[in-house]
Amino acid sequence: MPTFRPFHLRADCRRVPWLRVVLAALAVATIFLPAAPVRAEPLLGRFLPQVDAGTLVPGAERFGEPEGAPPLAPALSGGKVVGYAYLTSDVVGTAGYSGKPIHTLVGLDPSGTVVGAKLMEHHEPIVLIGIPEDRIEDYIAGLIGFNPLQAAARGESAPDVDIVSGATVTVLVIGDTVIRSAGRMAQRVLGDPGPGADVGPRRVVDPEGGQAADWDTLLGNGAVRRLRVSVGDVNAAFERSGNRKAADRPEKGEPSDRFIDLYVALVSQPAIGRSLLGDGGYERLRKRLGPDGAAILVMGEGRYSFKGSGYVRGGVFDRIEVTQGTETIRFRDKQHERIADLAAEGAPNFKEIALFRVPAGVQFEPAETWSLQLLVQRATGALDKAFTSFALDYRLPEPYARTVQPKAPAAATAAPSSPAAPAAAAGQTAATESEPAVPLWQRIWRSKVVSIVVLGAMLAALTGIFFFQDVLVKHEKLFDRIRLGYLAMTLFWLGWVAQAQLSIVNVLAFLNSLRTDFQWSHFLVDPLIFILWFSVAAALLFWGRGPFCGWLCPFGALQELANRGAKLLKVPQLKVPWAVHERLWPIKYVIFLVLFGVSLSSLATAEQLAEIEPFKTAIVLRFMREWWFVAFALALLGAGLFVERFFCRYLCPLGAALAIPGRMRMFDWLKRYRECGNPCMRCFNECPVEAIHPEGHINPNECISCLHCQVLYRHDRKCPVVIQKRLKREKRAAMASPSLGARPAERPRIAADKL
Repeated sequence: MPTFRPFHLRADCRRVPWLRVVLAALAVATIFLPAAPVRAEPLLGRFLPQVDAGTLVPGAERFGEPEGAPPLAPALSGGKVVGYAYLTSDVVGTAGYSGKPIHTLVGLDPSGTVVGAKLMEHHEPIVLIGIPEDRIEDYIAGLIGFNPLQAAARGESAPDVDIVSGATVTVLVIGDTVIRSAGRMAQRVLGDPGPGADVGPRRVVDPEGGQAADWDTLLGNGAVRRLRVSVGDVNAAFERSGNRKAADRPEKGEPSDRFIDLYVALVSQPAIGRSLLGDGGYERLRKRLGPDGAAILVMGEGRYSFKGSGYVRGGVFDRIEVTQGTETIRFRDKQHERIADLAAEGAPNFKEIALFRVPAGVQFEPAETWSLQLLVQRATGALDKAFTSFALDYRLPEPYARTVQPKAPAAATAAPSSPAAPAAAAGQTAATESEPAVPLWQRIWRSKVVSIVVLGAMLAALTGIFFFQDVLVKHEKLFDRIRLGYLAMTLFWLGWVAQAQLSIVNVLAFLNSLRTDFQWSHFLVDPLIFILWFSVAAALLFWGRGPFCGWLCPFGALQELANRGAKLLKVPQLKVPWAVHERLWPIKYVIFLVLFGVSLSSLATAEQLAEIEPFKTAIVLRFMREWWFVAFALALLGAGLFVERFFCRYLCPLGAALAIPGRMRMFDWLKRYRECGNPCMRCFNECPVEAIHPEGHINPNECISCLHCQVLYRHDRKCPVVIQKRLKREKRAAMASPSLGARPAERPRIAADKL
C-alpha cells in the first residue's frame, strides 16, 4: 500500500510541519478558484504616458486630459488642437486569437483621418511564439492615411494591407478594431451622427414584403446574389498583387475551372428566410435573433472553402467578412450554424452552407448595400502566405425592403461639437459589443469538445497507470509498451496536433495577473491548456511534478523517444558523474528565478527570455522557424541522444517551477528497500534522469515518475532483494519435493554484478 502523509512530508529525511502542506495546497488551489469579476474600465490614461505625442499625431507636443465616454484625448501643439488619440479597446471589443484584449493607440487628425497607430499590449500566443512583432506593426502602419468617413461616402472599403501569415486572426482583429473604432470616433470628432441616425430617408427590411419562392426566382430577383471565381481569376489577382512568390505558385487547373461559387442571402427577411430555410428553420432563427436581429446565409461550392478549418482554434472565421461603410463584421463560431440543405425548390446541393447571425451592437443596416469579402490565401513558404480578396456586393431588392422617413426631432440633442462632450451612445454601443451574451471562452470550449474528450481520456488513463502501478510494473515488457505508446500519443497528438504544450510563460503570466488585473476568463480561453494545468495542480498535491514532466510534456516525450532511438542505434550513453550532476541540476532553478524576477518588471521581456525553452520551436511551430531557433532546439535534442533528457535535467525552468510546490506532495508511492544504496546501487545506475541518490533515496525535485525504479523494485531477475526472495522460495520448493528429498540442495548464490 502507498504511504499516505496527511500531516507531514519527508524531504531529504527531514520533517516539515503540516501547516506548510496546507498552505501549499491552498496556494496551488488558488490557480483554479474563480476570481471576482472585474469590470472593464477605460485604459486610455494608462497607455498615453507610454508614447510620445508626436509619434501618434504628427506635430503634437503633448496630450490633453482624456474626456468623454469612451475617452478621447486631444493632441496639442502649444494651445492648439492638432488631433486626437484614443484606445481601440475602449471603443470596440478587441479580443483576438487568445481571447484577451488587444490594446492599440490610434491618432486621428481633425478631419478624422488615421495619422498614427501603435500596438501597446497584447497576449497573442502566435506573436509571442515566433511571429516578429514588427510585422504586426508594419500591418498597422498600412492603415495610416485611411479616413473612414470619406471612404464610406465614396463607397470605398478599407485599405488593402498585406496580412501577416501565421497570425491571420490576430491582424484581422487588430485591423477591424482600428477601422471600426476610427469610424465611430471620427463621427464624434466631426459631430456626425453616423449610420442609423434619423437624418434622412433610409431603407429598412420590410417584414411583410415578398413571398416564398423557388431558387431560380430568388436568384433572378436578387434576393440571392452570386460570385463566381475561376482559377484564372485567382491567378490573375495574385499577379496583380505584385507578390512574385505567390504569382509563381499558380493554382493548378484550366483558367476556366471553378475555384469557388459563392452565394449570399439575407435570411432574416421573412420571405427570403422561409424560402431558403423552410418555415421551421426560419422560426427557430427568428426566436434567436429577436425583433431587430439580422442573419446572412452563405453558400459555397468548389475547391476553396469559405469557412476553412482553422477558425475553431480562435473562434473566428478568417476567410469571410461583411463590410458596410466604416463597419467591418467578422463572425465567430458562436454566431455560426451549419445548414445541411436548402428548402427552396430547385436549390443546388452545396458543399458548404453556413448561417451567420450579425452580432448585437454592430452598426449594420441590412437593407442598405453591404459587401461580403472573400479572403483567398496561398502558401508561399513553410509558414508564409499571401492573400487577396474578392467582393460580393448585396443590396436587398425592392420587394423585400421599404423606405422610411426620419422621425420628427421631438427632443433631439445636438451632436457633440467637441471631443470633450460625452458620447453616451458610442459608449453604450461599445459596452454592448464588448459584452457578448456568451463569453468567448465558452464558445471555444464548445468548439473543442472532441479534443477535450481525448485529453480527458489520456488523463484518466494516466491516473489509472499511477493507481495500479503495483500491478503494471510486475510485467516489464507490457509496462514498457504502455509507456512508449503514451509518450507517442503525448508527442504526436497532444503536442504536434493539439499544440497543448505547457510553458513557463503560462506560469509567469498567471503570477503577473495576480498582481495586476486578474480575470478568470483569460485562463479559460484555451481549454486544453486549462485542463492540463488543472491536472498538473492536482498531481503536484498527490505525486509531485513527475506525472507532467514524465508523461504529459510533449517535448519531454520527444527527448525520451529520440533517446530510445539512439540506444537502438548503439549511440553511447554518458553517465554524468554524481558530483557533476548535483552541481548542474540547480541551473534550471536559477533560470526560473531570473525569469520570475524579470517578469516582475517586464512580462514581455521575460516572455522573450523564456525562449530558452525549445517547446515553441519543436512542438508548437514544428521546427518551422528561423534557423537559429531550430539549431538551438536540435542542439538540445542532440545532447539528449547521449545524456537522456538533458534539457529536463539541467535547463528546464518549467520543471523547476513545478518542483518547488511538488515537494509538498501528500503521497510517497515509490517504494524502496533498506538495501537500496547500500549495498545495491542498481536503481541509482539505471535512473534515466539520475533522480536517485547514491545512498538510495529518491529526490522528488528531479523525479519524473517514469516508474523504472518500481519495475526494478519487483523484478526477480534484477533486484537483489527480490532475487534472494525468489531463490529462497525455490529452495523451499526443492526441499519439499519428494523426488529431491534425499539430495542436498545447492546453496543459491547471487552474482556479484547484481550488487
